Amino acid sequence: MVSNNIMELGVKDFVHAGLTLEEANQLYIVLRNILSLSPTDSSLIWRHLVTQRALKPSFPHSLHQLLYYSVYHSHSRDANASLPLYWFPSLDHSKRTNLGRLMETHAPQLLGPSYKDPIASFPLFHTFSVQHPQLYWPLVLKHLSVSFVEPPNCILDTSDPSKHGGTWLPGAVLNIADCCLQPSSHPYKTDDSVAIVWRDEGFDDSEINRITLKQLRHQVMLVAKAIDATFSKGDAIAIDMQMTANAVIIYLAIVLAGCAVVSIADSFAPKEIATRLRVSKAKGIFTQDFIGRGGKKFPLYSRVIEAAKCKVIVLPVTGDDVGVQIREQDLSWKGFLSSANQTHKPGSDHYSPSYQSVDSVTNILFSSGTTGDPKAIPWTQLAPIRSAADGWAAIDIQPGDVYCWPTNLGWVIGPTVLYHCFLTGATLALYHGSPQGRDFGKFVQDAGVTILGTVPSLVKAWKSAQCMEGLDWTKIKTFCSTGETSNVDDDLWLSSKAYYSPIIELCGGTELASSYIAGSPLQPQAFGAFSTASMTTGFVIFDENGSPYPDDVACVGEVGLFPLSLGASDRLLNADHEKVYYKGMPVYEGKVLRRHGDIIKRTIDGYIVVQGRADDTMNLGGIKTSSIEIERVCDGADECIMETAAVGVATANRGPEQLVIFVVLKKGYNSNAETLKTKFTKAIQSNLNPLFKVSLVKIVPEFPRTSSNKILRRVMRDQMKHELSVQSRL
Repeated sequence: MVSNNIMELGVKDFVHAGLTLEEANQLYIVLRNILSLSPTDSSLIWRHLVTQRALKPSFPHSLHQLLYYSVYHSHSRDANASLPLYWFPSLDHSKRTNLGRLMETHAPQLLGPSYKDPIASFPLFHTFSVQHPQLYWPLVLKHLSVSFVEPPNCILDTSDPSKHGGTWLPGAVLNIADCCLQPSSHPYKTDDSVAIVWRDEGFDDSEINRITLKQLRHQVMLVAKAIDATFSKGDAIAIDMQMTANAVIIYLAIVLAGCAVVSIADSFAPKEIATRLRVSKAKGIFTQDFIGRGGKKFPLYSRVIEAAKCKVIVLPVTGDDVGVQIREQDLSWKGFLSSANQTHKPGSDHYSPSYQSVDSVTNILFSSGTTGDPKAIPWTQLAPIRSAADGWAAIDIQPGDVYCWPTNLGWVIGPTVLYHCFLTGATLALYHGSPQGRDFGKFVQDAGVTILGTVPSLVKAWKSAQCMEGLDWTKIKTFCSTGETSNVDDDLWLSSKAYYSPIIELCGGTELASSYIAGSPLQPQAFGAFSTASMTTGFVIFDENGSPYPDDVACVGEVGLFPLSLGASDRLLNADHEKVYYKGMPVYEGKVLRRHGDIIKRTIDGYIVVQGRADDTMNLGGIKTSSIEIERVCDGADECIMETAAVGVATANRGPEQLVIFVVLKKGYNSNAETLKTKFTKAIQSNLNPLFKVSLVKIVPEFPRTSSNKILRRVMRDQMKHELSVQSRL
């Protein structure tokens, strides 16, 4: 984006960028007044433009680009400059945030005379939360809808040296799904509170559907009764379907009944479904006959039964009856619900939740590593508590918020959003269809969404298609983004749709049940960057020798997490947890650091930018996968291939990673890159995930290797990053 110095802009520039002459004149007057007050302070100029709402959501994106890049003209020429800031908390607003209110109430006593206000004292309070989690957590738990049948003996027990992460809330007994379903005074939610709003694709002019907390509880209990009739306590039961209201009801019912959800994304090929069912030892699976998306129906039940020998419960994507012939051992949704009367009195609303210890498993999720099978990560009841607490603090989710994040229960963000809403008193907004088009955007408008979660590739698609133009998203107070690296210009477009509401970036992991770095409503925000570690989270950035950089120094290196973290995993179902997360990690202040695998950059002003992965895991469209998984499929795509190496390469503008396949051909064979690109993409989409695509194929005579013959993918990644950077400048 070519930019001018902000002092040089005039009415003609604004008209050229798409404004009417009247709009251009009005904006010019506002801009000149701002420049007369602060002609040299870029951040202050931008802050005034945003505060005065001079840049309207209806203005063309080219106008927003012109102003933003012109205000921060000098930053684009100085690689060592501080990051351009686009959102700034006000003191008044900070005191109305969840964390701000908590700080105003308790920080004067906890921090003493050092406490000033929520903005000035946030870094100090964050440090306090890391150093004294046993004092921080009781304060936060009072603000979440978490009730214990038996309270914990303490917050944290570190007496067992073999447990790097400690033992959290020992002795506590609860049912976290029951916590989601019960009314509470703090956070405020009643039986009449709206728990879920939703709309089916194709009914874009219809009223928004609503489910109250009481109605949700009734429906969850009905499904839990049917689960009791069909399965046994402790069974692992999978969900492979779109994230609809019924999917959420099923999820909560499985947990309420004392079983464990097995999360499977509805985009997976049969082989991937089968792997997850095998590893989790699932006794059954809920699915749909078809997936409804973009006005079309795609088979899902047929994919599931190709993978599943266990019992399948089939929901219809539309109407009351399933649209496929089901196997003899399987059940239709209608038939399944009718079984509830077999073990419970017909018509009775009563259901006794299965109360279990806080470390009992409620969800089995999967995260790709560098081995063949994906890592099976069990979530205990601690994980939802941690997840909701992060949302409460970083996203500032409050009762009355309407929270929408198009996702799937097969990915960690699905259960995360569910608990974010139901443990904080917010309303969950679900669109039963594709989020790619204008109809989803209209749902966001009509439902009055106040918090909208995204992944960067989705934002890029909206911006490119210009499908959200003319919609009113100004009720959105906060955007969220996770899953992959954000693109600055795409985020500029997104934030502008709500008068520059902040985009809270979140980066974490399934195994952490949270983010480890995030944005904060108590700190200024920069596009595509993180302003802080999450509350109670500590980390160091260390160099190649395992030596930590000082906390106040700009640097690039691998991140090592402090091991004490409520909700973080302490076991894996199919791998050695100690080996995966701790073996070979540096020791810091007497404790071995926890591995996460990210290479991160700390800027001169303390912001964090994720640079990529330290291992060979890559991030494709928000889905983490391993090089080995990709290579295994590509190696068999054509007889000419001797071996392949897959790398994910981030673009120069910090956009999503591109999948590049390096190929060594067998001796005597010939092929070309475009032919192989087509074959690789087809093989990957058939065997791994239909959302993955190959961006580039590079045929080479041999791969760089270590002395022990291991492929140096990082060398190839750096090579491609350089080549793509050179191409982008041509």
